[in-house]
Amino acid sequence: MITSSRLQISSMKDRCSEAEWQARVDLAACYRLVEHYGMADMMANHISARVPDEDGAFLINAYGMMYEEITASSLIKIDHHGKILAQPDFGDLNYGINKAGYVIHSAVHEARPEVACVIHTHSWASMAVSALECGLLPITQTAMRFLKISYHDYYGVVLNLDEQASLVRDLGNGEALILRNHGALTVGRTIGEAFNWMHRLELACRSQLAAMACNSPLSPVSKPVLEETWNNYQPSTRRPYGVMEWPALLRKLDRMDASFRT
Repeated sequence: MITSSRLQISSMKDRCSEAEWQARVDLAACYRLVEHYGMADMMANHISARVPDEDGAFLINAYGMMYEEITASSLIKIDHHGKILAQPDFGDLNYGINKAGYVIHSAVHEARPEVACVIHTHSWASMAVSALECGLLPITQTAMRFLKISYHDYYGVVLNLDEQASLVRDLGNGEALILRNHGALTVGRTIGEAFNWMHRLELACRSQLAAMACNSPLSPVSKPVLEETWNNYQPSTRRPYGVMEWPALLRKLDRMDASFRT
């Protein structure tokens, strides 16, 4: 099962549709990119992707694998009720799914059918901002993209299905959500779009913490400029995020380690 520090997992390519396989490759790439850009928390957290042309099914990571070793074949397919629909043979490791991952991701996928991907992180920057009473401040151009970001109060580890309703209500129709005292969540109509939102949210959090650490007054921006800048980043104003960036990111991963495609 383990050879040369890598898990040997049989390919799932012949066990799924061409569209599902492409979703698996893109989702595995997203896990690798989240790790590469310093947003992973070892094997904690989760990224999910809706299975194309298959109602009520989405892909998520096997609980026990590091983000850097996720592959297209290692992903587990589950339904909105947490039932495992398809998974590879993990041998003695017998990996399953993280319950908190199922609770969070199934809620969003069921409530937002247009969402193809959900990303949840516990990066040091997003956790720090989530614990600040002021939340995310629109003090940089990147942060202004999140001028109207939503917040979800902390009720403990997300294991209770009763929390799904408030989580979905707080996310609303937005693309990003700060989980108070917890971390961050983004969604997208494509995997590339969801990653773009998360990458920019992470940069906004890091830049805010760096600015606040200087113990110097922050430079304010007028409300009209904030609103205009926010509007420039909205899906109705510009091309969808990830359309240009995602192919380049895949090329980057191929140069680094193309094993995510297996």
